[in-house]
Amino acid sequence: MNLVREVVKDAAIGVGIAETPEDLSVIHNPGCAAAIWRRDPLPGFQSWINKLDPARLPKARVILRPETVRSAMVELGEAHGTPEGLERDLLLDDVAAMATLFAGLMESKWLRLRLDVVNTNACRRFHIDAVTSRLVCTYRGTGTQYGISNDGNEPKRVFTVPTGAPILLRGTLWPESPKSGLLHRSPPIEGTGETRLVLVLDPVADPDNEPDHLFAH
Repeated sequence: MNLVREVVKDAAIGVGIAETPEDLSVIHNPGCAAAIWRRDPLPGFQSWINKLDPARLPKARVILRPETVRSAMVELGEAHGTPEGLERDLLLDDVAAMATLFAGLMESKWLRLRLDVVNTNACRRFHIDAVTSRLVCTYRGTGTQYGISNDGNEPKRVFTVPTGAPILLRGTLWPESPKSGLLHRSPPIEGTGETRLVLVLDPVADPDNEPDHLFAH
C-alpha cells in the first residue's frame, strides 16, 4: 500500500492505493483525501452482472446495522428478481463485506446503504459530499470519476476508478483543514445505453434522525 505523492498512472495526489482491504485505513492519514482498493472483479461475475436485465438489479435506500446487511441483501435480491446462483451470492456477500469493512474503519454502528441503478447523468457535477466519509463501489458500468481542483472548478485532469474497485472518500464534515481539493462525480453516461450499479455507504450517528430507515423497493 502506498500514499500517492505525485500523479502516477491511474491515481492523483493525496489518493491512497490499497492492495488489501485493511490498507484502506490510509484514509486516516493526514493529507489523504481518498483511498482506492485496487482489485479486479472476477471475470465470470462481471460478465453475469453486465448482461443482467437492469430491472433485475437490486435497488435500495436503507439505514441498518452492518451485521444485518447480508440478510437485507437477500430480501432485496428476491424483491427485484435478481437470479439466484453463485454470481448473486458473490454480489450479496461483497456488499455485506464492504459494509463490515467500512463500518469498522469509521467506527460506525449504523450505515446508510444505497444501491443505485443509474442510466442518466446523475451527479455529473464535480463535488464533495456533505458527509464525514463515503464508500462508493461501482459493480457495473463506469466507475466514479475524480480529480484535484484548487479553485472549485472542474479538475483539469480526471481519473476514473476501475469497475469493482471501492473508493473511500472524505466528505466536507471530515475534521481536517485545509481541505484537499479532491472532487468527484458520477460519469456522464446519458444517451450511451450504459447502466451502472453503484453501492454507496455512509456512516450514520443517529438513525432516529434519518428519514430513510426503511427499504425503498
